[in-house]
Amino acid sequence: MADVLSQAQIDALLNSVRSGENQESKSAAPEKKYQKYDFSSPRKFTKDRIKMLNGIYDNYSRVIGSRLNARLRANCEITVESIEEQRYFEFSNALMEGDVLALVQVHIKEKEDDTPVAIYLSTSTALSMMDRMLGGEGAVDDNLLEYSYTDLELKLYDNLVQDIIKVMDSSWESYAPIHFEYTRTEVNPTLNPIIGLDETVVIVDLKLQFTNLSGRMSICLPGEMLSNVFTEISRESPLRRVAAEDKSDEIFDSLRDSSLEIVAELGSTQLSLSDVFHLNVGDVIDLGHSKESPVFLEIGGYHWFTGRMGTHKKNMAVKIDEVCYQLEQRSE
Repeated sequence: MADVLSQAQIDALLNSVRSGENQESKSAAPEKKYQKYDFSSPRKFTKDRIKMLNGIYDNYSRVIGSRLNARLRANCEITVESIEEQRYFEFSNALMEGDVLALVQVHIKEKEDDTPVAIYLSTSTALSMMDRMLGGEGAVDDNLLEYSYTDLELKLYDNLVQDIIKVMDSSWESYAPIHFEYTRTEVNPTLNPIIGLDETVVIVDLKLQFTNLSGRMSICLPGEMLSNVFTEISRESPLRRVAAEDKSDEIFDSLRDSSLEIVAELGSTQLSLSDVFHLNVGDVIDLGHSKESPVFLEIGGYHWFTGRMGTHKKNMAVKIDEVCYQLEQRSE
C-alpha cells in the first residue's frame, strides 16, 4: 500500500518547488578534489624556494635572450615555462640516445660542489642555432630522432653553451656569490648518469622562440647543490650582507683623490667700470672690513664655515672658527 502524504508534507513539497530548491541536488554535494602527494618521495624545497628560482631564471632568460640575439643575428624570445622538483630518473628518461648534456661545475664561495649542473638543448634547437652561427637561416627539421652530432657540431655546441653559461653568475649575485664553470659535454648521458637516479633535482624549462622555430632548453639543478646554496643564502641574507659590508675606507680613498674648490671671502664691494679700468699695482680697495673680521669659506655656492685670516708656513691661510651651513639648510 502506497504511503499517504500528510498535509504538512504536501505543503513542504510545494514550498520547495516554488523556491526552486531540489532536495536531491542538496544531497549530491560536489566531490572535493585533493592533490596527490607522494609520501615515498616528499618535496624537498618549499614554494618560496621555487618562487626564488623562478625569479632568478626569469632574469637569466632575459640576459641570454639579448646575448643570443646579438650572436645569432636573429630575434629570440626566451621565457621560463616551468620549474619543477623531480627525481633525476624522470629527467633522464626523457632524453634520447643521441642527446648531449653540457656539465657545469658550481663554486659556492670558492668551494667546489661535487654534483654538476646539467644543461640540455633540444637537438633541433641546437642545430638551428649552430646553423645561424655559420650564417644560415636556422631552418631545421623539428622531428629529428636519434640524431648523432658530428665532431664539428660538438665543437660548435661547446662554444655555444660556454657563452650561455658565462652570464649565469650575474643572475645569482644578489642572493649568493656563486660561480658557474663549464667543464665538458656528456655525449651519451643515458648510459652514464651524472647523478643518482633517485636523487632530487629541480628542472628549469625554458622556451626559445625564433621566427621559424620553437625550441627548448632545460637546466637540471641537483638538490644537494641547491640545499648548499640555500643554506648560504640563509646564513648571509642580503640585508645582513649590506649591513656587514663597510666601504667607508673605499669611499674616503675615492674622495681623497677628488678636487674641491674652496673660496675665502673677506668682504665685497662694488666698483664702477671706470675705477676698475684705472686700477694699478699697489692700489688698495676698501672692503669695509678690518683684517680681524671673520672670513666666510664658500663651497659649492654656500657659506659653510667662518674663519680668521692668518698665515701658515709663510702662506696666507684661514683658521676655521665655526660651521654656519647646517643640516636643515642642506635639506631645503
